Amino acid sequence: MSKLRALIFDVDGTLGDTERHGHRVAFNRAFAAAGLDWNWSVSFYGKLLAIPGGKERLHFYINKYHPDFRRREDLEQFILHLHESKNEYYRQILATEPIPLRPGVRRLLRESLSEGIRLAIASTANLANVLSLLKYSLSPEAPSWFEVIAAGDIVPAKKPAPDIYQYTLEKMGLSPSECLAFEDSPQGLIAAHGAGLKTVVTVNEYTKHYDFPTAILVLDSLGEPDQPFKVLAGNPGMYSYLNLSLAKHL
Repeated sequence: MSKLRALIFDVDGTLGDTERHGHRVAFNRAFAAAGLDWNWSVSFYGKLLAIPGGKERLHFYINKYHPDFRRREDLEQFILHLHESKNEYYRQILATEPIPLRPGVRRLLRESLSEGIRLAIASTANLANVLSLLKYSLSPEAPSWFEVIAAGDIVPAKKPAPDIYQYTLEKMGLSPSECLAFEDSPQGLIAAHGAGLKTVVTVNEYTKHYDFPTAILVLDSLGEPDQPFKVLAGNPGMYSYLNLSLAKHL
């Protein structure tokens, strides 16, 4: 049996509920600033999350709901500018209204650091957005805690393709059997599983109704000593919150 050497984390929805309280709000602010009457409600945005990637989400939305939408500039360029505006609003939100981390995240990261377990991020989120979340919601020094921060368009294919995880493993010089991944969505789980990684899924309001058949454990959160997790699938044994001991067992 391989020894656990690293934990690899997805970001949006896994570290914090950034989709609902961050990205969705930022998209709506960007729409208003561009003079558009578009508004993505909480429930509607949940449906759009089936499309991974912000620019890809905009493409899908315009093609499906505004097929006659035209701009003087090229549509591709328009989407790029609109997405950049959204990212600026997202980082403003993080700087002024930090989004809390999900239960157990801070504890598990600090425990890993103290015991020499390597940390990495594998996300399709924009790199600057990831760094802002780490700095404002975790710690100003938090980006340095992660040996590899693989984010954005660093690989050709986004999740559910396994590319981002394969890239991370290659950069760390580790095999999948030496790592444990953390995800929150079906697309993320498919990506991690495709790279050969055992994966813990912590669902949120947007993903709690999905099935995760290849996850080693499905929880409502990582939990805390005084805030036990709820087990949706898998067997955590005697554990009531996810610590390094359970991670090593998994």
